[in-house]
Amino acid sequence: MIMMLSGTSDARQLALAIRDAGYDVFATVVTEHAAEQMAHVGLHAHVGRLTACEMVQLIQQHRVTAIVDASHPFAEEASRQAMKAAEEANVPYIRYERKESVITYDRVTFVDSYEAAAQYAANKKGVVMLTTGSKTLPIFADMLLPLPDVRLIARMLPRKDNMELCERLRFPQENIIAMQGPFTKQLDIALMQHFGVTLLVTKESGRAGFVDEKIAAAQELGIETVVIRRPKLSYPVVYHEFSDVIRALGEIKMKGEK
Repeated sequence: MIMMLSGTSDARQLALAIRDAGYDVFATVVTEHAAEQMAHVGLHAHVGRLTACEMVQLIQQHRVTAIVDASHPFAEEASRQAMKAAEEANVPYIRYERKESVITYDRVTFVDSYEAAAQYAANKKGVVMLTTGSKTLPIFADMLLPLPDVRLIARMLPRKDNMELCERLRFPQENIIAMQGPFTKQLDIALMQHFGVTLLVTKESGRAGFVDEKIAAAQELGIETVVIRRPKLSYPVVYHEFSDVIRALGEIKMKGEK
């Protein structure tokens, strides 16, 4: 059995590829919506954030022979827990990660943290569009909402918990874009024009995260952009192609059969 940390669209496709290669696989996801998407394609999913200890219990329960960590590039805590669980349970750990986008737009500033991005936006002022999700919204809200010369626009998934978070943060509802992607370049342009965006804040989530479309839209409109770099973790092994993951699983299987 292969245990796979999932939740993104490309991770779901990888899970199907692993199954089609002849492996039993189950996924761990954070939301019920992600579990429903897995169930729609015939894959079982465990819902909820997991500690390393809880992962070890699942590994033992399902007789897991390898962990494939295909969690989001910015879900660093999930990866840390998975690596720890693999070590404790003595099973191989394989990291799959989307390729990084090649960003050539000359009005892009790279930063290493959400806090640095928020500070940059505070210094620039104007209409700031935030496309980094709801998880780190408090960082930006705390720093930017009190500023009189900043209008913060936040785009996030249309979930009840996200709207409750916005309410707790006293986030103006007219500044919320609650939409489910994917987003095309044309839609990004329309939203930026509608709100009069002067600064885009995004993160380097890769092509599957539609960062290319956001950057292209900002570039066409001449909008300055802040890109948050991916967290750097010391993965024991990392692949960027489905075929490499499946090949690695084959090698693990062969070793186990000897």
